[in-house]
Amino acid sequence: MPTPTSALVALGDSVPYGTACECTPYPELSASDASLVTGHPVDVTNDSQPGYLSTDVLEQVQHDPDVMAHVQHADAVMVEVGANDIAYTSTCGTNLACYESKLPSVINNITTIVARVRELATRAHVPVVLLDYWSVWLGGSYAEAQGPAYVDAADSLTHSFNDAIHSLALASGSLYVDLRTAFRGPDDAWDETHLLASDGDHPNAAGHQRIAEAVAHAVTAR
Repeated sequence: MPTPTSALVALGDSVPYGTACECTPYPELSASDASLVTGHPVDVTNDSQPGYLSTDVLEQVQHDPDVMAHVQHADAVMVEVGANDIAYTSTCGTNLACYESKLPSVINNITTIVARVRELATRAHVPVVLLDYWSVWLGGSYAEAQGPAYVDAADSLTHSFNDAIHSLALASGSLYVDLRTAFRGPDDAWDETHLLASDGDHPNAAGHQRIAEAVAHAVTAR
């Protein structure tokens, strides 16, 4: 008999894509981890794209024939998107209300993405893994360099976004990966600078490894 193969699909923005890392991004690392656990190959298709908004991923699963085919045959789908929807702008500055007003539409888009994934997938009850962010803006010392108002706004907005993703995961029966805790610790006190690339915005190799570990923990804890 041929060796069985599982298929993992990643959807999202520059974080799962691996921007600024020059390393193996976490979707591929997660597939390797899954191969060790299952004892058979796990192929990964990384359909993430730098700069993508939640509307872009929604467009992919609704209208891109290649992405829809990937999801159709997936044994698991990872989704991480939303930070670009609420990215820092000079227009809004540190005015939280300016960003939080966008959150309902972002979460609605991600909710629709999850529903569309389930609609497309031929596997019944296909696992959907929802990941949030350690920070939706710059993190660690890179955020601190922008001043305390920036840090406070980034922290508050990140918590609001992550809480919404957690609630969505519970409501939709998806797996939730808490990257704030993975990067910042259970007391939100760790400095995540060493997990970030030199742009302060994306994970480096150690950061992608930390994300893959968090995914593995979420999967095994279900």
